[in-house]
Amino acid sequence: MADGGSAWRDPELDLRLMARPHEVIEARGHLIDSHRMEVMFDTIVAHDGSFEVEEFRIGRTNEEQSYMRMRVEAPSEEAMDRLLGDLIGLGCATAEQGDALLRPVERERCAPEDFYSTTNHRTEVRLNGRWGEVRRQRMDTAIVVHDGAAECRRLRDLRVGDQVVCGQHGIRVIPEAKERDRLAFSFMSHGVSSERQVETAVQQVAALLRQTKTQAKRVVAVVGPVVVHTGAAPALAELIRNGWIDCLLAGNALGVHDAEAALLGTSLGVRLSDGRQAEHGHRNHMRAINMIYHCGGLRQAVEQGKIASGIIYECIRNNVPYVLAGSLRDDGPLPDAITDMNEAQDAYARQLEGAGVVMCLGSMLHAIATGNMLPSRVKLICVDISPAVVTKVSDRGTGQAVGVVTDVGLFLHTLRKIMAEPARAERESDVA
Repeated sequence: MADGGSAWRDPELDLRLMARPHEVIEARGHLIDSHRMEVMFDTIVAHDGSFEVEEFRIGRTNEEQSYMRMRVEAPSEEAMDRLLGDLIGLGCATAEQGDALLRPVERERCAPEDFYSTTNHRTEVRLNGRWGEVRRQRMDTAIVVHDGAAECRRLRDLRVGDQVVCGQHGIRVIPEAKERDRLAFSFMSHGVSSERQVETAVQQVAALLRQTKTQAKRVVAVVGPVVVHTGAAPALAELIRNGWIDCLLAGNALGVHDAEAALLGTSLGVRLSDGRQAEHGHRNHMRAINMIYHCGGLRQAVEQGKIASGIIYECIRNNVPYVLAGSLRDDGPLPDAITDMNEAQDAYARQLEGAGVVMCLGSMLHAIATGNMLPSRVKLICVDISPAVVTKVSDRGTGQAVGVVTDVGLFLHTLRKIMAEPARAERESDVA
């Protein structure tokens, strides 16, 4: 103990502590009620780091944002780089007000090794002293700057000379704030569960569809063949016919079994009228594919009067765009199926532009793929009988996904009924 009672300190230890890699970071937003601040602290500790909060201002109303500034340390430069990457994804940004680091692409489809890989949250980069929003936001891409504007670009689309954002500085991410409105899906706020009243969930989905339409945004349906198997194709077809669906994304199987149902009245060889196996019904989907080839495609089959009902029929009759993405296991596939995977991804991405809500109906793989293309501000409703499917969609980065664990057929029949109620009430009022 030194004179005056103060504890003796090792000068070498002080020097080592001062030499530890550190950054000063800032965060803004609804840090407390969204639990982001708690997650930030846990993330720092998980990286064997430490933090000291230098300033904290709490939002005084439910609309006002909070602000936090803290010094963060890590045991090594590598650890600091990993930690900083995780913190940026949580909405932090370095307090240093420098511009983002740009490096050129030297080989086609190859980004610089330290390129910044995006999340699906709204992202801004600092260029020429000003923050600007990154366009075409989606996860797992690079950020390319051209003519002073930044946009997300997939690795396969990088070209020699493209200027790519690298490192961790001059980047900030704005996670979606916790919703406080009546359409915040509070009934789904406690994880995935089948122990919820289906009609209550569908009513909130219906309210969300109506809100999306009033905002002039698109409603996109991602549909699996189970919609046809469960006898729900007429319900979805009615939603399309009445203008509630603006685009249909699906695999080849949806088109095949929808055509089989329209042409032969079966799905996977099972009669939709009574649920009994049709004689030689296992061949019906191949007969349907053959008929479509004879016509030249689904649109031609509709125009020739061969197909007069179904999901694709209503899309064609009502000018609702649809995309059928092929896969390795497809029979046929239909002439309309896009068998080049890059082209199929591009077609999906084009149709998702302007989407306000996406409904994924009984298709795990297409739901995950679609979720990976969406910015986090676009709501994704995943409907499946299996809770594991809904969980997988969220686990693969689509944190905004909410789940309705129920039979897809029941969901669509209930949704069709609810969406028809205002129109029915209006007609009855006109008659009166």
